[in-house]
Amino acid sequence: MKTSAELQGQHDEKGDLEQEPVLDDHEERLLTRKLLWKLDTRILPPLALLFLCSFLDRTNVGNARLYKLEEDVHMTDRQYDQGLAVFYATYIASEVPSNLVLKRVTPKIWLPFITFAWGIISMCLGFIQNFAGFVAVRAVLGLAEGGLLPGMVLYLSTLYTRSELALRIGLFYTAASLSGAFGGLLARGLAEIGGRGGLAAWRWIFIIEGLFTVVCAGFAYWMLPNDLGTASFLSEEERLLAIRRLRGVENGVSSSEHEVHEKFSWREVRRGAFSPQTWLTACAYFGILAGLYSFGLFLPTIIAALGYTANEAQLWSVIPYAVAAVVTVIVAFVSDHFKVRGIMMLVTLPIAIIGYAVIANTTDPKVKYGMIFLMAVGLYSSVPPVLGWLANNSAGHYKRATAAGLQLAIANCGGFVTVFVYPKKEGPQYHKGHTIVLGLITGGWFLILCNVLYCAKINRDKARGKYAEFEGSGDDREPSFKLVL
Repeated sequence: MKTSAELQGQHDEKGDLEQEPVLDDHEERLLTRKLLWKLDTRILPPLALLFLCSFLDRTNVGNARLYKLEEDVHMTDRQYDQGLAVFYATYIASEVPSNLVLKRVTPKIWLPFITFAWGIISMCLGFIQNFAGFVAVRAVLGLAEGGLLPGMVLYLSTLYTRSELALRIGLFYTAASLSGAFGGLLARGLAEIGGRGGLAAWRWIFIIEGLFTVVCAGFAYWMLPNDLGTASFLSEEERLLAIRRLRGVENGVSSSEHEVHEKFSWREVRRGAFSPQTWLTACAYFGILAGLYSFGLFLPTIIAALGYTANEAQLWSVIPYAVAAVVTVIVAFVSDHFKVRGIMMLVTLPIAIIGYAVIANTTDPKVKYGMIFLMAVGLYSSVPPVLGWLANNSAGHYKRATAAGLQLAIANCGGFVTVFVYPKKEGPQYHKGHTIVLGLITGGWFLILCNVLYCAKINRDKARGKYAEFEGSGDDREPSFKLVL
């Protein structure tokens, strides 16, 4: 099997026409649809499964808490919160380094490897005996899990064109909006094993879900190719077309050729770390994640106030996430169709802003529950555009790897905000917490607007010849590389 580098080398040495059959527009459209179908059905399911495992193994500690985790290992509420904070600290710290390792180790090995690692680590949580063990295992778990999402975004950017990326991110990200319900139902079923083998119910939750993750890692290793050139499920004709599509048809620059042979450079790391786009999108995403992380804290109190039983409450908590999942995919599709990212977020974020503005100032449980739909739809549907946007506008593998990892590292700090602005004593109204998140999301809207204007300015400057010195650079500074708005 030839690698993409070898296939691209064939193009360079002998010319495109000698390597590919000449296709008319109709034939190429048919072949492109067939190619995308194969990529979508072979790449997205294992990635969605890995992402689901990530959410299960990071949040199952909350399910285990319901089955006397704290009592059995003699932890206080404060110590439990400290364990969560340690996890997020190591999770955030590992995102950029993991992305820099991805190319050298290869995606086919690295993504399943870190999944396998955190599956084993999650199983170890089922055997802890004290607070020290809890903190140590959670810290290592964060190190293993942190590289998954930035790695998947980076990986997808090497397989799909810029106008196809948001929809693919949206499809696997819906696993996140559904994992809360799935995790709760799975934990409820696993709790029935409680007492078997002399292990408490909460221990079985960690052990079985960790084992499930290990199996999924093996499945992903079997399914995922390293790149388009090694995708055995594609025909030779499809591989050649796939590579040609990424060689500059949309970008206006053959950046993928440059990236195949690109060597690690700290200069590229600095370009990613100090790019205005990285910080503008990361800080906006920070506010979005602060809102998403907060749902689990106040949604149960809202549903409880409606007077539902525990079983009914489980069903009512699923509905907003299910609606958000559907809208997320629709928004991602529209974002790809019109080739816009920030402009879409300028439309979706106000939906969440309205939800937070109302819920912070009403005491009616029914109105609050209705606002959850607006908040979930506005926030979840904004995620694929913001993740795809930075990947779209960053060319040069190590710049894109750094930018994607740093964006998520900054954004995931929103989890810390949630812990501090939603203390139990503020419930059930949580006026202060809702108001703070409202401010963060509103600020995020203005940051997105600034980034849209910044990208438009860069495009104007390129059209005026101000980037002529970067002609042939093979990265996003290339005059023909147009930034997505």
